[in-house]
Amino acid sequence: MKITLLGTGTPAPSLTRQSSSYLIEIGEDVIVLDHGPGAQHRLLEAGHHPSDVTHAFFTHMHYDHIMDYPRLVLQHWDMGAGKIPDLKVFGPQPLARISQQLVGEEGAFGLDIESRVNHPVSQDVFVSRGGILPRLKPRPEVREVVPGDKIEGEAWRITVGEAFHFQPILECLAYRVESDEGTLVYSGDNGGVQESMIELARDCDVLIHMCHFLSGTEPSDAYRQGCGNHMDIAETAKRANVKTVVLTHCISMLDGPGIMENLICEMKAVFNGNIIIGQDLMEVPLKIKQLHKID
Repeated sequence: MKITLLGTGTPAPSLTRQSSSYLIEIGEDVIVLDHGPGAQHRLLEAGHHPSDVTHAFFTHMHYDHIMDYPRLVLQHWDMGAGKIPDLKVFGPQPLARISQQLVGEEGAFGLDIESRVNHPVSQDVFVSRGGILPRLKPRPEVREVVPGDKIEGEAWRITVGEAFHFQPILECLAYRVESDEGTLVYSGDNGGVQESMIELARDCDVLIHMCHFLSGTEPSDAYRQGCGNHMDIAETAKRANVKTVVLTHCISMLDGPGIMENLICEMKAVFNGNIIIGQDLMEVPLKIKQLHKID
């Protein structure tokens, strides 16, 4: 299992942190977990073509997690030239409706797709890429999932969990990815210390967790429960017996001089495992030797 952080930022524009997306390579499968604005560019920088991606999993419908979804679907279809399977897509409702509103006949990109399927110029391009006419329209295989669902690939299994973020307006999910090599858990956007997240992350090798703000700076308890702070993450990781935590979804304030270093020192008073400050295009080993332990 190879883990690459594509986007570790927030909805705020940033030259250094694109929005949420994580690349998982297992066997023959290339999986993205969320795909926010800038993620597709990071995918290319990580050495992958859009047509390489086999599966996409989404945690919730905030734009910083889904904005590059249509770009992924369209480039996967367009560049694949009918020679690769359709993209397999998973996420909470209303993912199926949103997909139709994007790439369906009456969707935002419906005219674009119609022209690429039926105009002679686009047909020429399609054939030059190795396609055989008539050209089919993109048909991503969309499956809406709920906590408790399990999805299996050739060398992996994903268990769907619940994240606590913007309910009841949005359904918010998290994912546990298991292979013979070990286990990764992606929290999605999750706040507070939640028993369901502790169980989902139980004994995992790597927990990628939203660290949106510093503990004690939240404007309200509701904000704390909807967005992750660093000490709640430490408590969650300790109780789940996580080996390594990757901090991500970081606001720009956290990148100020010395702030992350101080944050980690405070977390270490609670959680003895490894703590990694996530950065775009960072590769995270599934197994990391614990070098510094506080008794």
